[in-house]
Amino acid sequence: MPVHQQASARPPAHPSLAVKTLGLVEYDPTWRAMQAFTAARTPDTSDEIWLVEHPPVYTLGVAGRTAHLPRDRADIPVVRTDRGGQITYHGPGQVVAYLLLDMKRRALTVRPLVRLMEEAVIDSLADYGITAAGRVEAPGVYVGAAKIAALGLRVTRGCCYHGLALNVDMDLSPFNAIDPCGYPGLTVTRLKDLGVTDSTELVGDNLAQHLMRLLP
Repeated sequence: MPVHQQASARPPAHPSLAVKTLGLVEYDPTWRAMQAFTAARTPDTSDEIWLVEHPPVYTLGVAGRTAHLPRDRADIPVVRTDRGGQITYHGPGQVVAYLLLDMKRRALTVRPLVRLMEEAVIDSLADYGITAAGRVEAPGVYVGAAKIAALGLRVTRGCCYHGLALNVDMDLSPFNAIDPCGYPGLTVTRLKDLGVTDSTELVGDNLAQHLMRLLP
């Protein structure tokens, strides 16, 4: 299976879109920073994509039910957040791409944006020779029956934040303590198990290129 050994050159960003690589950052202050960024936006504020990794944390979306809370991982904190969706897990070795976009300016609504995010992941995986697909009934990206990327957004005043998480080379065992994205028994996978040896940073760069290419 072909894998990338070097990062391809990042194309110039759209003049109204900046990509920021923030490294390993705690979830809660990053979430609060997204809220503050969005609340302070003006019509002239440029859009941003933040590429991050998080220390181990479970996040529960606004539709999340307590029945899906972790059953035996008291060592990992749970944060009730304001994105859509159910519960998921973030940890080192996972690329998280936060999209802070003026959707109205880009003439985007939620469903097309979700499809665009899925397509960016699918195209990124295709670069490694991996066939993946989205599911209309269960947003995210899947390789066969296994989920490799989760999505969740918050939209306010025509602008969005949060985004997507792609499993690269992370410990998957914390997913065993939850019903990932609210689906009991859902299998999750990672790029490492599919033969990809690129670093999280390289995978993130590639993903950002596809997001920039697809965004209107």
